[in-house]
Amino acid sequence: MTYIKSQGIYFQLFSSFLRIGAFTFGGGWAMISLIEREVVDNKRWIKREEFIDLLAVSQALPGVLAINIAVAVGDHLRGMKGSVAAALGTIAPCFAIILTIAVFLTPELIQSNHVVSSIFRGIRPAVVALIVAPVITSAKSMKLGWKTLWIPVVVALLIWSKLPWISNPILFIIIGGIAGYLWLRRQERRLSMARIEREEKEEGL
Repeated sequence: MTYIKSQGIYFQLFSSFLRIGAFTFGGGWAMISLIEREVVDNKRWIKREEFIDLLAVSQALPGVLAINIAVAVGDHLRGMKGSVAAALGTIAPCFAIILTIAVFLTPELIQSNHVVSSIFRGIRPAVVALIVAPVITSAKSMKLGWKTLWIPVVVALLIWSKLPWISNPILFIIIGGIAGYLWLRRQERRLSMARIEREEKEEGL
């Protein structure tokens, strides 16, 4: 991990997540691409592989994804204080915007005002793009090939199907963890057997 000076890091965490929270519409997944660009590409606080791992942990934990990933990044950089700074930066603009909307923009006003409703209709396609972008970058980071691409596609379709039990994301997280552990054990056995065979050949010579 890139060395980060302690002076001002908490303010940088707060201000970075404050900007992301203030200009993101569409929920946690729409923020992922902006968070990744900020902490991986611009600030270079963490590596892309580390970000993917933090994202997986944040998704598996209960709570709001945007706050979870902010807390995870802050904790990765500066522990508890970093988590608090990143979380406050993420929450502050959302709280201010929701409070403003609750006071001034009622559902009736949004529906009756053509300008406001047109703005929200224009925002929706951009939200979809913000959600799709981290999916593509994550696939590239995990080096998914044609032989393994079917796995996330099938899982996404099953979750989208809304079938009881089968569509539960937690179920696939657990299955993925078990499958990863079994795959690791299988690879270790293969390496162990290959090493034994190589030693036997060397002894035979």
